[in-house]
Amino acid sequence: QVQLMESGGGLVQAGGSLRLSCAASGSIFRLNVMGWYRQAPGKQRELVAVLTSGGATTYTDSVKGRFAISGRNAANAVYLQMNSLKPEDTAVYYCAAQRTIPPKGWDYAMNYWGKGTLVTVSS
Repeated sequence: QVQLMESGGGLVQAGGSLRLSCAASGSIFRLNVMGWYRQAPGKQRELVAVLTSGGATTYTDSVKGRFAISGRNAANAVYLQMNSLKPEDTAVYYCAAQRTIPPKGWDYAMNYWGKGTLVTVSS
């Protein structure tokens, strides 16, 4: 089993920055995909950013150029640097992971999830 723990959420004014952290523990061997999802009030959970062990990254269009995902070489931690935050970024942000890298064009199927950290952006 894998345990994921997020930190770094909080209240920030529009235009500000936050850095989210996710620490993985437990059976992290061959944990090749880690990423971030978010869920705003009344909205569906959506992908924010994903990082694979090979270094490939994926971002949802709404955060491209503003957010950056990174991780340790050991793949036991992943970070999300969030810049130029907007009120519409307000959501609970979840760290997620899966063992395998899906083939190109296939969806992610995250098996492990953190409990979330709240990001609130005020205007």
